[in-house]
Amino acid sequence: MSRKYSVRELLDRTLDPGTFVSWDSAPIDVDPDPAYAAELAAARERSGCDEAVVTGEGRMRGRRVAVIACEFSFLAGSIGVAAAERLVSAIERATAERLPLLGAPASGGTRMQEGTLAFLAMVKISAAIAAHKAAGLPYLVYLRHPTTGGVLASWGSQGHVTVAEPGALIGFLGPRVYEALYDKPFPEGVQVAENLYRRGLVDAVLEPEEVPAIAERTFNVLLARSEGLPPAPPAPEDEPIPDVPAWESITRSRRPDRPGVRKLLRYGATDVVPLNGTGDGELDPGLLLALARFGGAPCVLLGQDRLRQSVERPLGPAALREARRGMRIARELRLPLVTVIDTPGAALSKEAEERGMAGQIARCLAELVTLDAPTVSVLLGQGTGGGALALVPADRVVCAQHAWLSPLPPEGASAIVHRTVERAPELAERQGVRSVELHANGIVDRIVAEHDDAADEPEEFCRRMAAVLRHELTGLLHRDAADRMAARHARYRRLGLPS
Repeated sequence: MSRKYSVRELLDRTLDPGTFVSWDSAPIDVDPDPAYAAELAAARERSGCDEAVVTGEGRMRGRRVAVIACEFSFLAGSIGVAAAERLVSAIERATAERLPLLGAPASGGTRMQEGTLAFLAMVKISAAIAAHKAAGLPYLVYLRHPTTGGVLASWGSQGHVTVAEPGALIGFLGPRVYEALYDKPFPEGVQVAENLYRRGLVDAVLEPEEVPAIAERTFNVLLARSEGLPPAPPAPEDEPIPDVPAWESITRSRRPDRPGVRKLLRYGATDVVPLNGTGDGELDPGLLLALARFGGAPCVLLGQDRLRQSVERPLGPAALREARRGMRIARELRLPLVTVIDTPGAALSKEAEERGMAGQIARCLAELVTLDAPTVSVLLGQGTGGGALALVPADRVVCAQHAWLSPLPPEGASAIVHRTVERAPELAERQGVRSVELHANGIVDRIVAEHDDAADEPEEFCRRMAAVLRHELTGLLHRDAADRMAARHARYRRLGLPS
C-alpha cells in the first residue's frame, strides 16, 4: 500500500521548482458548531493548511498549469462547503485563463460533519469540470492514496486522462465503511490502483515524479490547436500502384510480420500517450487508444492492433466501446480522430451477441459520420466485416497498397456463395476488395505504396504512411468545419451511385 504524502510534497515532486503560486483566499465561513470548530482548528494546526484543498498554478516542464489538490491530513482530505467553493473558484479561473488543469485528489470523500449540503457540493464541482472540458481545455487526474467516496465519484473520475499512484487505495466505498455496514472485510486487491489499470479504469500507474512526463505529452497533443499549428506540409507524391491480384494482397496482409498500429506510432508519431480501456471497467487488447501527433498535427488515435487479436480472443464489443471513448475525447477537445483498421473480423460468439456487438458497430458508425471533429481513416491491413466497417467513415480515407475491405473474409464469402472456401481467390477478385478498386469506387482517397511489401520495409513504410497522415490532418485542421462536414455527408450519400 502506498504511503500518504502531503500536498506540498506532491507539488515539489511534480511542478518545476519554485513555480507554484497559490490561488487560495481565506475559506468561507460555514458557521460550524463548537465541536466541529475545534476539529477544524486542530486540522489546521496538524496539517499546516487552512482547508482540505490547495489550489493554484505552477509550471510543469515550462508550461503553465492550474492545480487542484487535496491535503489528506486535513480531516482525511474531505470536501465540505468551503473546500468545494475553493475548488470551483480555481476551476473557473483555470477555464477563464485557458489553462490545462491537473486534479490530484486524496480524500475520504465528502465531509460528514457538514452532511447533505457538503454531499451536494459535488454537483457544482462536477459542473465546473464539465464546463472546463466544454471549453476545449484538458483535464488530467492523478489519483493519490487514498481516493474514495464522493470525490472519486465526481472530479476524481472526470479526467480526459487518468493516472494513479502505485498501490493507492481507490474505490467508491471506503473499506472501513463497508466492514461497518456488512460486518465483513472488503475483498482484498479490488480497490487498488494496479487492479483498476487491469480493468481499464485508469490509463497508467505512475509515481509522482513520472506525472510531468505524461502531462507534457498529453498537453502537447491536447493543446496543439490553441498553441498554433504549422501550415500544411506539401502532399507526399503519389506513386504508381502495380496491378496485383486481390488474393496476393490478402495473403500479404496476413503476414505475421506486417507492421501494425504500434509500429506506425513508433516510427511515425511523437508525444504518444497510450490510454487504457473504456474508463467504465472494460478493456480489449485488440484496440489501441492513444493521443499522438503526426508532425505538428494532434489526434486521438483508435487502432486495431493486429498482434493482440487472435482466434481465441478476437475483437469484441469492449473494443468498440473503447473506440467510442476516443470519439468522445475528440469531440470534447475538438481534436482530429484517426482510426486504423487492421482486423480479421469481430468476435462471433455468444458473449459478443449478449454484450451487444451489432449495437456497438451501429453506434460507432453513427458517431463517426456525425462527429464534428476532423477524421481520417487508415486501412492498414485486413479489413474484415463489421469490426472494420465500424471505424471506416471519415473525411479522408487512406489505404495501404495491400490493405483491403470486405464484408466477410473471402473464405467466408466463398462458403456462402459457392458452399466451399476453395473459390475465395476468385470471389475476392469479383468483390472489389483491393486498394485500387476501393480508390476507383470513391471509398479511398489515397493509396500508400508498399515496396513491394510493407513487411519487408516496416520502418520506411510507416514513415511514408505518417507523412500522408501529417498532410491530411493538417489540411483538415485548416479547413472550414461546415464545408468539411458537408463534404463528408455528401461522400457517403453518393457512394455507389453513377458519377
